[in-house]
Amino acid sequence: MAAVTEYIDVEVPVERAYERWTHFETFPEFLDFVEEIDVMDSTHNHWRVNIGGAEREFDAQVDENVPNNRIAWHSTGGETDHAGIVTFDRLSDNSSRVTVQLDWKPEDLVEKAGAALGIDDHAIKKDLEIFKDMIEREYGVAGYSRSEDTDPDIGS
Repeated sequence: MAAVTEYIDVEVPVERAYERWTHFETFPEFLDFVEEIDVMDSTHNHWRVNIGGAEREFDAQVDENVPNNRIAWHSTGGETDHAGIVTFDRLSDNSSRVTVQLDWKPEDLVEKAGAALGIDDHAIKKDLEIFKDMIEREYGVAGYSRSEDTDPDIGS
């Protein structure tokens, strides 16, 4: 199994970071390898990813979802053996740390070489930078949404 652990500090409250991350269908906006996620229900998703030019599809199940703290999932079928945990740590009233841990089984020579060379670590780090830029633009450095009165549907 290959593994990556990366984190990034964002200038938004932990509640906002968690809220944004749980909109799984928006992952293609900041995760380069994710082509599409279809949310089937509150704990099941269907992923379509592109890893090194190879398209893969799999279903995932959310195993743990602790609001404003942690989300854990694993693949349940398809072309990729995959699991992950994202944790959200409060740094201050208006800043938080998002830590991503991914484990997967590289399937072909390109994926195995990429994992051995640490390319996956760099890709996740770059994707977290995109997440940071996106969420700080959306919520501003003060950490509040421009539409405070909306109640997003978490996980869908």
